[in-house]
Amino acid sequence: MALEKTVNEHIAALQPYEPGKPVEQLARELGIEGAVKLASNESPIGPSKRAVEAIRREVGNIHRYPDGASFELRVALAERLSLGGEQLVFGAGADEILELLAKSLLSPGDEVVHAWPSFAMYPIVVQGMGATPVQVPLTDDLVHDLPAMAKAVNDRTKLVFVCNPNNPTGTSVGRDAFDAFMEAIPAGVVVAIDEAYVDFARREDFPDSLAWVARRPGTIVLRTFSKIFGLAGVRVGYGATDPELADYLQRARHPFNVNRLAEVAALAALDDDEHADRARSVNAEGLEYLTRELVDLGVEVWPSDANFLLARTGPDAYDRLLCEGVIVRSTAGFGMPDCIRVSVGLPKENQHFIDALKRIRGVR
Repeated sequence: MALEKTVNEHIAALQPYEPGKPVEQLARELGIEGAVKLASNESPIGPSKRAVEAIRREVGNIHRYPDGASFELRVALAERLSLGGEQLVFGAGADEILELLAKSLLSPGDEVVHAWPSFAMYPIVVQGMGATPVQVPLTDDLVHDLPAMAKAVNDRTKLVFVCNPNNPTGTSVGRDAFDAFMEAIPAGVVVAIDEAYVDFARREDFPDSLAWVARRPGTIVLRTFSKIFGLAGVRVGYGATDPELADYLQRARHPFNVNRLAEVAALAALDDDEHADRARSVNAEGLEYLTRELVDLGVEVWPSDANFLLARTGPDAYDRLLCEGVIVRSTAGFGMPDCIRVSVGLPKENQHFIDALKRIRGVR
């Protein structure tokens, strides 16, 4: 059956999101066993042990639907963030909150402003609703050009995405620049601040985005349990916003969108400060090691407030590293064919990557 005249044109024109290549796929394609995956910004230390135990205790109840309101998680997270429970919206990863925003706010003819290169799902969810993504280039230092983004907002703009720290560059914006940007955005335009990597940010002047939720209706902060807590495989994230916007997003949300195991895992991980502290420590040490080694190899890297680095390794590095059993993320789809994004791994994984890069660059 030919569907080209049936499927919405804006869906047919979409380019699907391409995740990092799984280790198993590399084994099937190239016959390489024991590959190191540093492509998807996953936690190298694994999940919170408290979360794993919570899943084990709950697994016998998976014949029951989850609590659609995520009540216990909602209460605990609201207390930690000093918010009202009605200000939280949960999703199967923060990605689903992006979908809910697009579904709730956008129609054909609307525009959404976001930086580029940035998270690849922004243009996908926007185009999926028939709206138009307005991509504002990063600065020469690969940082959000917030003044240019503010100028790109017009009467058709419904939504603005700010990814801070930014993916795939790892760069971030400071408080003064961010506050000036927020002051410049007209009321009625929703600002979504994607902070998937906020737990790794080390700059002292990192913006207080939750303060803007309190000050400016139509502001939403997106966060996830996938990174610092190591729960990428169960998919749970959230948006923190004002009660009115939260109410509209709840109307668009599917019931039971966060499964039972994800809910109990997130609740247990939330109080596992020891695990989060270890994840931050391993990440900081890994960033320092990778930066030092890459610079010594003459590779340009950008300062990162996330759990990955952007490195200018040359246009063929991605494919050649695959042949060495190292999976990183190609940034060719972001318009940076000579760069790769490498996630911070365990020390032995980081060294494996550096050793492989030395081999393909002919360095002994």
